[in-house]
Amino acid sequence: MARLAQTADLTDVQQEILSTIRSFVDKEIIPAAQELEHSDTYPQEIVDGLKELGIFGLMIPEEYGGLGESLLTYVLAVEEIARGWMSVSGVINTHFIVAYLLRQHGTQAQKERLLPLMATGEVTGAFSMSEPGLGSDVAAIRTKAVRDGDDYVIDGQKMWLTNGGSSSLVATLVRTDEGAESAHQNLTTFLVEKPRGFGEVAPGLTIPGKIEKMGYKGVDTTELVFDGYRIGADAILGGVPGKGFAQMMDGVEVGRVNVAARGCGIAIRAFELGIQYAQQRETFGKPIAQHQAIAFKLAEMATKVEAAHQMMVRAARLKDAGQRNDVEAGMAKMLASEYAAEVTQESFRIHGGYGYSKEYEIERLMREAPFLLIGEGTSEIQKTIISRSLLKTYALKR
Repeated sequence: MARLAQTADLTDVQQEILSTIRSFVDKEIIPAAQELEHSDTYPQEIVDGLKELGIFGLMIPEEYGGLGESLLTYVLAVEEIARGWMSVSGVINTHFIVAYLLRQHGTQAQKERLLPLMATGEVTGAFSMSEPGLGSDVAAIRTKAVRDGDDYVIDGQKMWLTNGGSSSLVATLVRTDEGAESAHQNLTTFLVEKPRGFGEVAPGLTIPGKIEKMGYKGVDTTELVFDGYRIGADAILGGVPGKGFAQMMDGVEVGRVNVAARGCGIAIRAFELGIQYAQQRETFGKPIAQHQAIAFKLAEMATKVEAAHQMMVRAARLKDAGQRNDVEAGMAKMLASEYAAEVTQESFRIHGGYGYSKEYEIERLMREAPFLLIGEGTSEIQKTIISRSLLKTYALKR
């Protein structure tokens, strides 16, 4: 049989891109990941290498200096990068969502000014919806933008920004007074351009220091605090207020496919580490891979890797075909994140006591995999989305 997580019907260009990324991951990311992760160091050299490969512009149209590739190509690239180190995939994932939002919903002027800079990585993006105490209740957003002449003044606090300090462009969802009855129609996405760094980076705009996390280190996760921050009305994504919720949900759909890809990447790496170790470690006179208990673990792990990969590919292809994929994206995200945690834990068990040592890569994966159970909506949120759609599709006729 072929190695796991193969994708059928890829073009020669797609295969070449993925081969190049896989080589970069093996040579540049995997050997450096342990040291950078343990020291919580931003992987600047790796990020610069990905910029040179054109990864930051992978899905940006060629007319704006990007490669003009599909979502499928992108998520397969993310899968490869997450296999090396999930934090690196996080650096480009939020950037990608912002670029996607601009491509799909930005004004022509916004596209022409920002997308070429994003394609090269000169401008890097962050994505901001969540707030303290908000969780998944997006309609309850409290951060507010009030119109003042040709500008808006924003006050409030956002939470859990990946790339909060290292980014120079943040797509952030805030409340505006549009007079709509639905809370969702009073939400607006602003494109906040800012200097990189921490502290008060602009008048009324503060990026506090990094949030300390169990895993997902290297990449910075921050808050974003607005205190009388003034921004022009021309910074509204698409130029029209009140459309932010629909825009962000479109971004979240592709974001969920990307989280699924990250889950697939971690699961693949955990499986690789487990099956390698099982053939090297001997007990009772033979490699532990020859003991049925371990062999069955490997079989189950491989099946979960394959199932998650295929679900992720299907969700991406639906989006590329212009079809709605909220259910498929939710299924892919739920399955891949849950399986990533399960496969990683099984690999950890195969490693025995050594899996608890920081010398072994599986220890890092054990701290990284749980993050995917939460990012871009918990499994419970995905189940809500999936079940509501199923009940509509299979509604009894009365």
